[in-house]
Amino acid sequence: MERWGFYLSGIQYGICEKEGEHIYHQPLNVETGEYGEKRELTKEEEWYKKLGKMDVLDDLLHTEEYERALAGSPEGFQTAAGTRYEQKSETEYVEREIKFPQDFLVENGRIIAFVTPARDCCSLLVREGYEDRTILPRWKEMYQEPICRVRPVQTCMVPMRDGIRLASDIYLPQKEGPVPVVLVRTPYGKSKDAEPYYRFVQRGFGVVIQDVRGREDSEGEWLPMYYEVEDGDDTLNWIAGQPWSNGDAAMTGGSYLGYVQWAAAASGNPHLKAMLSSVCSGSPFVDVPRRGGCFNSGMLAWAFAVSGQRMDAEKMVRDDWDEVLSIRPLEELAPKALGYDVPFLRKWISHMDCDELWQRGSWKERFGERRVPALIMSGWFDDNGMGTTEALDLYADYDEKKVILGPWMHSGNANYDIHGFALGNNALRYDMDLICFAWLEHYVNGVDNGIEKTPKVEYYTMGSNEWKSAENWPVPGTKELVLYLDGDGAENRGRLTTEKASAAGADVYRYAPKDPPVHIIDLSENELEVPEDYTEEEKRKDILCYSTEVLEQDLTITGDALAKIYISSDCEDTDLVVRITDVDENGRSMKLADGVLSVRYRNQFTYPEFMEPGKVYPVEIRTTKLSHTFQKGHKLRVTVTSGAENFIFPNRNTRDGFNSVEMKTAENRIHRGGEYASRVVLRQEI
Repeated sequence: MERWGFYLSGIQYGICEKEGEHIYHQPLNVETGEYGEKRELTKEEEWYKKLGKMDVLDDLLHTEEYERALAGSPEGFQTAAGTRYEQKSETEYVEREIKFPQDFLVENGRIIAFVTPARDCCSLLVREGYEDRTILPRWKEMYQEPICRVRPVQTCMVPMRDGIRLASDIYLPQKEGPVPVVLVRTPYGKSKDAEPYYRFVQRGFGVVIQDVRGREDSEGEWLPMYYEVEDGDDTLNWIAGQPWSNGDAAMTGGSYLGYVQWAAAASGNPHLKAMLSSVCSGSPFVDVPRRGGCFNSGMLAWAFAVSGQRMDAEKMVRDDWDEVLSIRPLEELAPKALGYDVPFLRKWISHMDCDELWQRGSWKERFGERRVPALIMSGWFDDNGMGTTEALDLYADYDEKKVILGPWMHSGNANYDIHGFALGNNALRYDMDLICFAWLEHYVNGVDNGIEKTPKVEYYTMGSNEWKSAENWPVPGTKELVLYLDGDGAENRGRLTTEKASAAGADVYRYAPKDPPVHIIDLSENELEVPEDYTEEEKRKDILCYSTEVLEQDLTITGDALAKIYISSDCEDTDLVVRITDVDENGRSMKLADGVLSVRYRNQFTYPEFMEPGKVYPVEIRTTKLSHTFQKGHKLRVTVTSGAENFIFPNRNTRDGFNSVEMKTAENRIHRGGEYASRVVLRQEI
């Protein structure tokens, strides 16, 4: 009989035993602190998957198979079922081509532990007697006291300043006296997937999980982003006034759960002492749903999922997205696609410019003097990455921050392979939750654990596949690299050069909103910024491509890019889409970063400024962040176009923009050289 322990954030949540082909387990009862009666572990058991995304049954059933495969192929193997492992080090193997991989550790040819990294946590299944070969000793060093038991959940209706009440589940540790509190505010259901938050309670924190306004069991109108500054402020004040609270609070969560943290912090609330910000959403016109003044069609999967009172993830999965995206006017889209109206979508559509509706949702612009120590986590392919960019801008001169930027999607620390883009075997981290808890202990409980002395920024450079550190973002010591757009005589093909051409020129393309260029994503996946192979797409005549010469040495770019494009058009409005790609020796062009802007908003978002036909206008577009080594023999490419089907609703090149029934084909002219030297400004590591 073999015994294994399942751990999340250093806490043991289960005892597993393997007897032949049968797996038995005893899950932890968090209220009693005792392990349950021994019973067989079946495929229907969700306890470990809910806690840490790990399929414990699958791991234990395949242990011997993997060990036999390793004996014959120590550098890695692939099973008959398609499971593929690669060697990371002498003792570590990683599972490729899957979300939430089940990596494992070996010793003398024997698997001693499985590890599953996720966004801000990491689960561990370890063979009895080998605990000290894992990350567990670091958890024991941080926490020497026994874990707390969890009191039965209480539900309260928390009053807001306007009388609306928000449903809030309260989890408290069984210990004497008031405690600090971790607040989670969510539109996805306070009782859904609450299990991972037990770990905060068991370490001595209270946890409050709240349905945001208009969602699930809370009262009021569901209007995303509109009420969150005030509601976050009121909730923190309510918590501080409870007898079980010591007045100090932190917040945690990702995506919308990250957005509400920054919104609450923007209120200046004195009780908020720390944030654990993962892939946070940003201001509407900088991030979603109106990035660059365009309207993000890619967020419809999310919008459909939260269109009813309760979250329904099944509404994200459709096979008719092409038909859905073509519905005009947009007011008819939800009724035709879902069979009912979605009030917040209708309201969004009716507010074209950045008026009060949208401005209330801009937490960056609403920030006052007070800053909150923040652990900021995101990835190069995070579709809310511009939200993290806003956070980094806001905190550029603030010292109490730590930033971790990986080669990750919105789902975070979870994939070694993303849409055909292979990352290094070191791309995922096993210490994210360790850092999170160290952050809370230091900034909420005042523990001198040294977290504030660690590097302010840790980031992963793709291409060279290495983790690096810096003392700020943008990374100090990088230099400006300006690449100018130039022509070479070939249709829709041009050069990127470090010298501005003295002679003026222009490249022309016709953008037809009826047949726009494609942003390559699967809408049902709800990941909008994935890397993809654009080689075939770039053959279109309405995409201009500008490439460097073949690189004679490696070139590392770290930061975001600023595209300065000079455009003229025969239409009053159009969009500009800029992409940065890596072109390898075989000509494959892989997208790494992008930026979009509706030209009517080239100077500001409050009111439109339409173009006069033939007049040249400067437009600046900030791209998403990246850190990437373009290897010797590759090319760096910048593409310019006016459409990104699936990502943004096509601009119809009229004053009604993306919601116009009328469509015009725009002849857009990108100017280069002379006084209209279009260019891209990058940050080069030296």
